[in-house]
Order: sequence, then C-alpha cells, then structure tokens
Amino acid sequence: MASATKPYPRQFVPADADMGDWSQIEPLFDRLDAERIDTPEQIEAWLLHQSELMACLNEEQNHRYVLMTCQTDDPEREKAYLHFIQEIAPRCKPRWHALNQRYVDAPARRRLPAERYRVLDRSTAAAVELYRDENVPLQTEDAELDQQHQKITGAMTVQYDGKEQTLPQMSRYQEQPDRAVREETWKLTAARRLQDAAALDDIYDQMIELRTRMARNAGLDTFRDYQWKAYERFDYTPNDCFAFHQAIEELVVPIKRTLQQERKAQLGVDVLRPWDLAVDPRNRPPLAPFQTAEELCRKCSKTFHRIDPELGRQFDEMVAAGWLDLESRKGKAPGGYQTTYDEQRHPFIFMNAVGLHRDVETLLHEGGHAFHSVACRDEPLVQYRHTGMEMAEVASMGMELLAYDHLDEFYRGEDLVRARREQLEGVINMFPWIATIDAFQHWIYTNPTHTRDQRTQFWLELQTRFGGIEDWSGLEEFRAASWQRQLHLFSVPFYYIEYGIAQIGALQLWRNARTDGQNALKKYRQALALGGSRPLPELWAAAGLEFDFSARTLRPLIELVHDELRKL
Repeated sequence: MASATKPYPRQFVPADADMGDWSQIEPLFDRLDAERIDTPEQIEAWLLHQSELMACLNEEQNHRYVLMTCQTDDPEREKAYLHFIQEIAPRCKPRWHALNQRYVDAPARRRLPAERYRVLDRSTAAAVELYRDENVPLQTEDAELDQQHQKITGAMTVQYDGKEQTLPQMSRYQEQPDRAVREETWKLTAARRLQDAAALDDIYDQMIELRTRMARNAGLDTFRDYQWKAYERFDYTPNDCFAFHQAIEELVVPIKRTLQQERKAQLGVDVLRPWDLAVDPRNRPPLAPFQTAEELCRKCSKTFHRIDPELGRQFDEMVAAGWLDLESRKGKAPGGYQTTYDEQRHPFIFMNAVGLHRDVETLLHEGGHAFHSVACRDEPLVQYRHTGMEMAEVASMGMELLAYDHLDEFYRGEDLVRARREQLEGVINMFPWIATIDAFQHWIYTNPTHTRDQRTQFWLELQTRFGGIEDWSGLEEFRAASWQRQLHLFSVPFYYIEYGIAQIGALQLWRNARTDGQNALKKYRQALALGGSRPLPELWAAAGLEFDFSARTLRPLIELVHDELRKL
C-alpha cells in the first residue's frame, strides 16, 4: 500500500547540498555532462541521476512558492522566491537543454525498452525543439510578472461588518438570504477589484508581449502554437477545442439558462442580478458544512475513508504531517492548488476556506490530486510522476463526483439535497465558463497586438455567447474587467480547457461508479498509479474512460446530470 510519508534518500545529489546555491548545483550538472551514455544501461542510470537532481530543484522552487503564496506580504519569502526564479532557474534551463539534446542524439537510446521510454522520448524531443537560449530571460520576466500579480491580488481586502476581510471571506455574503446584503457586498468586492484593474491590465499586456516573443523566437507563429507544444498536447488540436466550445454552447448553455430561469422564479425577483447567483433559490440560510479547517479535514477524512479506506489513510497521513494550509487570511494568495514536493514525493494542499460548500468541493478536488501524487510516488523518474492536466484533473474532478453519495458526512435531510444539487449545478455552470476562458485565450494569443478596448469587446461577446440570463445594467465596468478574476490567465496561460476535458472523464467515472463502484474505483486507482508513463488516451483507457470530448460524448453525460437534477 502506498504511503505518503515513505522517505527517499538522495543517491546522486549530496545529502547536504543546498538547492538554492548555484555553486553547489553547477557541479552536479557537470557530473551529468561527464557521465557516459554509450549503452542502454548507462543511459538508464544517467536518467535516474537526472531525475533526482530535477526533483531536488523542483522541490526547492515549489517550497519557496508555497511559502510565498501562503504569505505574499512577507518580504523575506518574496525575496527567497524571486532569488530562485531570477538566479537559479535561468541557469538551470540551458543545462537541462544540453542534457535533453544529448539524450535525443544518443545512439544507444534507440535500444532502450520502447514501451517504457516512448513517452519520455516524445516529451524530450518536443522540449529540444522548443528551447531557445534567448527565451530564458523572457521566461524569468514572465515569472516575475506573475509574482507581482499574486502580490496584488493577495493584498485585496475590504472593510465590512466592522472588520477587514479578504475577498474569499467576502464571498460568504453572496449566500445570505438578505438581498440588500448580497448587493452591497458584491459591489464592495467588485469595486475593490476594480481599484487594481489597470495594474493587472498592465501586467497582462506585458505578459502577452513576452509570450508572443517567446513563440517567435522558437520559430512559431503564435504563443498558442508554442504553448501547445510546451503542454505536450499531442492528442488534440485547437480545432477540437473550438468544436468543444460549440458543443457546450448547444448542449449546456440552454440548460444553464433554464436553471437560472427557475432560480429567478423561486427567488421571486423580476430581474436576476449577479448577486442572485450563489444564494439558495428558496432564500434559505447558507449551507454550513464546517466551522473550522480542523472540522473540514475531519469530515473529508471520513468521506475519503468511505470511498476507499486506503485513500482515507493517506489523507490522514497528510493532515498529521501538516501538508495543508486551508484557511483564508490577509496576505494569502487567492485560489487553491495542490503541488508536489518532488524530492520527498509528498503532496501539499493550499486553499482559502471560509466555511462554504465550495470549500468542501475544493478540498475533495485537491485531495484527488494528492492521491494521484501518492499513487505514483514509487515511480523512479520524476517526469513520470507527473502527467498531463487532462488526466491530472480527472483524478481531482473524479474524486469530487465519487464523493457525491457521501456528502451526508457534512449534511442531513434538506441540506443534503441542496448540497448535491449545488454540486451538479456547478458541473453545468462550469462548462460554459471553461469555454469562455479557453476561447478568450485563443483570441488573445492569435491577436496579440489587440488593444484593451478590443479585448474588452471580445470578452463581452463571449459573455453573450456563454453567459447566463443575469442583468448587468449599471455594472458594465465590473463586467468588462471580470476576466481578471481567473488567475490561470496570468499564472498558467492556456491551461483551462483541461478542466472541461477532465470533467468529461470525471462524469464517465461517476457513471461507471454508479453501475459498478468497486470496479470503477479499482480502475481509477490503477490509472493514477501509472502517473504520466503512458500517452493520455491510454491513461484514460486504464481508468475505464474514453478519451473524447466531442458532442457525441458530452451529450449523454450532460443528460445524466440533468436527469439527476430533476430527481432532486
């Protein structure tokens, strides 16, 4: 059984080597350069040495990132993170490229076991094709801009109810039955975001320019082409994404708008406004699944144990080890993520819990990522301990849906029905938003010289295409800047369509689990244990899923969700 705490001592990197000190890192690259790779056995030993060094460096960067995002207003943490991305990472990149080139050129590589190394071969060849020395400083600038974005958004607070509150904390008021409170707090939060809208526009403009230059340096027409190769999207094209957008528009948006019409009628309002979208449509008090982070962990532990005792045990190990930072506070970066400490091979979960049902979903989601990390931690190659997000998000979104029948750990009676309905409505609402963000990015990077007015205009066109029935009269300025809420646009460009693709996989997993729960869970865990060692369609097949996100596959899954909603 996989353990989240099993140690993995260093074999190649000295035990006391400081991965934040280039004078101690450089000799390790020199040793790798000098190692012979004339036979398959030599190459395999060399790859393991590379993997260990890569894991140590990744962990150093991730650890500094975690500390920085946990407290963005701490100058020492900011300084430590910036030191790594400015001084260490740029020096590593040309050394990794040289090692990749050496691997691609090695005659003995062709005598390696083809099945074992085909994914690594494909990935390394793509990295070699994409690399340019002149892009290293541009990537550093991009990372620095992202750190500025994190710092600005992490500092956003408002005064309300007699105290200073973060924007995640303010989201609680959107579930209050008092419509006047919802309107006041919505406008207060939106106005606070608008204070920094120009600064975030400046950052985004610089990012677009930098990213476009990276693509041109690599001989590619657009940053979309660049990122497609960087994300190793070998199994689908931009046209597949456009077809997915169209399918969402035709199959999901009408259901979303029908649900909002029902919400409007239940609320008894003449016009649905943005502050009417999160409240219970029958004006009942907000769901209160937990009061403290400790209670959230305890109830999620019980949920995981019910899904699978082994997963529950792994989660308990994480909690005991302190590998979670869950509560929202001033200075903490927004959002949530799971990252892996690659040398120690353990997960870390970051989020901003404030007591909402959405927080339950977030911890279940990030828990799925964490289980993925633990499942493949015995894989020797760090490259195979990670996988494309189209599979990684199946792990997390699939876990949300596997927990659907166990939400009675948090709720009883009418509240349990409400929570399940909220979860399924969230699935419906998610698809149009994913299509919006993905279509926005396609346009942004295929029209990189656009003006801010043109950007706003296209954003508003997407709102018309994929949005709901809510009325934004008098709120036009807020709506025009609402894209800035999506941190992926800044931090991980072109990473968002994966959520939609993965939701297709997660819904298939849910459907399979309702037919044969034991077999569905077995295949899910078997697929997670493969990490990234197989091509994407094979990973999905191992989980009992078909890798397809066309209208043919989407239609019956959306009908399944809609039918379940009708039952509720």
